[in-house]
Amino acid sequence: MALNSVLNQLRQIRVIPVVRTSTPELAETAIEWLSAVGLRTFEITMTIPGAIDLITQYSSREDILIGAGTVTSEDQANLCLDAGAKYLVSPFVVTELIEISHQRGALCFLGALTPTEIHTAIEANADAVKIFPVKQMGGVDYLKALVSVFPGVPLVPTGGVKCNEIALYLESGATFVGIGSELVNETMIREGQREKIIKLGEKVLQQANVCSFKESK
Repeated sequence: MALNSVLNQLRQIRVIPVVRTSTPELAETAIEWLSAVGLRTFEITMTIPGAIDLITQYSSREDILIGAGTVTSEDQANLCLDAGAKYLVSPFVVTELIEISHQRGALCFLGALTPTEIHTAIEANADAVKIFPVKQMGGVDYLKALVSVFPGVPLVPTGGVKCNEIALYLESGATFVGIGSELVNETMIREGQREKIIKLGEKVLQQANVCSFKESK
């Protein structure tokens, strides 16, 4: 799959659920419930026990795009790519990941927070820059400040993003948005609160679609 094709898919999807749970079973449940709602990509983090098996399992599905998150080393990158991940996400700047990803036809997003870190990620040829943790730095206002300095750079705010804030982030210049614990709520999943997770997923899709509608007008 061409790099541009994957990036274009993510631009259209607009929201990346970050799956970070304490067990693989909870991660499976989250992906099954949220994909049933219509979410079409998932970042499976390497902090989940058995993450590689999960990536292998879900990368075989044609209806969803699977990425690997919290990738911190070349060894992890190769394992994730062998398992079928179409994009890698690191919480910080690990420049070695980019060449590995591109050689294997996958995207690579590096994590950054300050303008200097973002510049370093761009110079390293990252396909997008994950702004993490965005909430602690001021949320949407911080993103707007970064967009003004880095016009045209794909920025992906992640960390503390709420379901009802997605449209605001997109309207403020985010290329797409990463959303974690509010959507992939481990307590709700563990308690079997499927309907609540479904409603959160629907809210996320509605936010993304509202922004898409405004852009098309």
